[in-house]
Amino acid sequence: MSSLKKTLSKKGYHRIPFKITKTNHLVLKGKLNGSKGRFILDTGASNSCIGFDSVTYFKVETTDSDTKASGAGATNMETLKSTNNKLKLDVWKTAKLDLVVFNLSHVNQALEEHGAKQIHGIIGADVLMKGEAIIDYKKKLLYLK
Repeated sequence: MSSLKKTLSKKGYHRIPFKITKTNHLVLKGKLNGSKGRFILDTGASNSCIGFDSVTYFKVETTDSDTKASGAGATNMETLKSTNNKLKLDVWKTAKLDLVVFNLSHVNQALEEHGAKQIHGIIGADVLMKGEAIIDYKKKLLYLK
């Protein structure tokens, strides 16, 4: 029987390692617009996003948005939007990533309270669908095509 790694490699998938935090979040490292960051891999998040405090760090250009964000216990949060960002996760990359920008301080505060490191953003279902994602929880690997 062929291994998952070999099978997916033949189909054009790339392996991206992730770690599981003390809070049971899946966290991976990547580059957004050339700057390194830590991101929660969130299959329940519809869009990828970053915090307001990371806009300058990632050289993200934003525009106003009427959309309100909610999640992780917070609701009705103001957002900005950003288009055509470059995301690189290991060797997988995309050059046309749209982002939602909002206040992630409540997420980082919760992570800190449980002894986990802060994150810059969230990789959501938009990236997972674009890359036809497969997650191997046992080996802590994300596969993207």
